[in-house]
Amino acid sequence: MVDEQINADYDRAHRKAFLRSVMSHVRRQPNSLIPYREVRNRVTVERETYRGMQAVLVSEIVGSVDRFRDFDRAFFPKQRHTAGRWKSIDRAFHSEIRLPPIQLYKVGDVYFVKDGNHRVSVAREHGVAFIDAEVIEAHVRVPLHSTMSTTQILHQLEYAEFLRLTNLDKTRTDHDIRPTNLGRYEEIIEHIGAHRQHLSTVQGAEGPMADAAANWFDTVYLPIVTGSRDRRLLREFPNRTEADIYLWVIANRDRIEAEFGDGKPIDPDRMTEAYRSIEGRRNRIRRLVMRGIRQLNPNGA
Repeated sequence: MVDEQINADYDRAHRKAFLRSVMSHVRRQPNSLIPYREVRNRVTVERETYRGMQAVLVSEIVGSVDRFRDFDRAFFPKQRHTAGRWKSIDRAFHSEIRLPPIQLYKVGDVYFVKDGNHRVSVAREHGVAFIDAEVIEAHVRVPLHSTMSTTQILHQLEYAEFLRLTNLDKTRTDHDIRPTNLGRYEEIIEHIGAHRQHLSTVQGAEGPMADAAANWFDTVYLPIVTGSRDRRLLREFPNRTEADIYLWVIANRDRIEAEFGDGKPIDPDRMTEAYRSIEGRRNRIRRLVMRGIRQLNPNGA
């Protein structure tokens, strides 16, 4: 009887993973656990603290060190090879056998399993709210929450590394540098590095990265952003951010100067006007193309 219950539990959990996979594909939303290596690849933690034994909300566990392929975002088992271990944990659950606590890394307010993935999965299937865990906290400068999507969490981690390198959260507390896509903070760091080299040439010595970042913000980034605000560009491009506009302007500076400045350097205000002109033209072309597609295929077949 117990074996039948255990088999039914696993089959039900596995079926949930399959159905969630189908829904994530239909909705085009990620349904995978976050590999802890993705955290460490994106941010250098500022320090680690041993937090000892805690009762942790199962719903706040979003990733794994080495089992991220075996379970989905809700820790339902995706792979059949997990069945043996999963069922042994489930048997202990039904027998009320107390298992050792799991081991977790905490980053912000989310957790990553170091040891105990199957125990988390069984707890999730049975609706257990809290699980005993031994916790090591990795400190970063930004908040992370389990309600965030995978992309949002990874983006926040990149932002944390950006702040660690630039200290702008302390030197320019009113900054709001938020590019839309992953990987763009690396480009901004490169810009600040180049600006730092420029300052070192002018000043005769290389100053701290934080000082260069603050100067870059005041003299390079902010003028471009101010131009975009004055022209209210985000009203016309609601899917973009001020950081996106800045990155576009820097990437297209030579083209802008050739097309709008007769080959001469132009001020940041006119650079943002060029963004409106060029990107607005592209958006109009996209709309015309999509309209043509809909007219040719009105039924969407």
